[in-house]
Amino acid sequence: MSIQNVMIIGAGQMGSGIAQVCAQAGFNVKLNDMKQEAYERGIASISKNLSRNVEKGRMTEDEKSQVLGRIQSSLDLKDAHDVDIVIEAAVENMEIKSTIFKTLDEVAPKHAILASNTSSLPITEIAAATNRPEQVIGMHFMNPVPVMKLVEIIRGLATTDEVYQAVEDMTVKLSKTPVEVNDFPGFVSNRILMPMINEAIFTLQEGVATKEAIDEVMKLGMNHPMGPLQLADFIGLDTCLYIMEVLHDGFGDSKYRPSPLLRQYVKAGWLGKKTGRGFYEYN
Repeated sequence: MSIQNVMIIGAGQMGSGIAQVCAQAGFNVKLNDMKQEAYERGIASISKNLSRNVEKGRMTEDEKSQVLGRIQSSLDLKDAHDVDIVIEAAVENMEIKSTIFKTLDEVAPKHAILASNTSSLPITEIAAATNRPEQVIGMHFMNPVPVMKLVEIIRGLATTDEVYQAVEDMTVKLSKTPVEVNDFPGFVSNRILMPMINEAIFTLQEGVATKEAIDEVMKLGMNHPMGPLQLADFIGLDTCLYIMEVLHDGFGDSKYRPSPLLRQYVKAGWLGKKTGRGFYEYN
């Protein structure tokens, strides 16, 4: 199964990052979003990243132009009619993803693989919205995509070995490291990471230590590059809460209950770096 033409759904931080690494690897890319301005923001972000690589001597201006030349704008899912794989990086919401996959199943070629960059939602349930569940798979990239090497590849119940192998081969061409994961809530990365962040928030809530002290303990004591509360701010507290709710609902285990303080911050609109305030303030 040969992959050359790729469509990315969603031109936000994750989608634009995936589009960049695909274009850098030589794939033809359609970057899809519902709004032209969202696409333009995505392309501006890609161009900025590539310019940084030129400044650091990692690529030439000509190579930058070639990468940008491999990315096309798309404002309609029907543009998937001639691609080999679609990687969906839309909002983390099952209803929205199911609607997208249902449409993609109708418009994408019969051979096309349908992949989701979901960070926690079940691939099997997403696949159920299509008539090709054997060709649906998870490709969970890490943020920031151009920098982070890991891609969790998640098999749904019906995903075939051939589809898995094609996606693994593509991941290697992107200069990423594929890791095979089965379809359980949160996969591996977020099943381990989010409860740690949630426990750090409980520790703050109970007055065990200040936010600075909690982060310092994890950085100096556990050699983490960033403390869990600062990391939560960078991920987005709304995203952290959503993933904890997916874990709690999926396993029915009280150890995954979200911290009340996390809920309170999200209700206050203190979502972290993207809103200027979370556990820390950002100017």
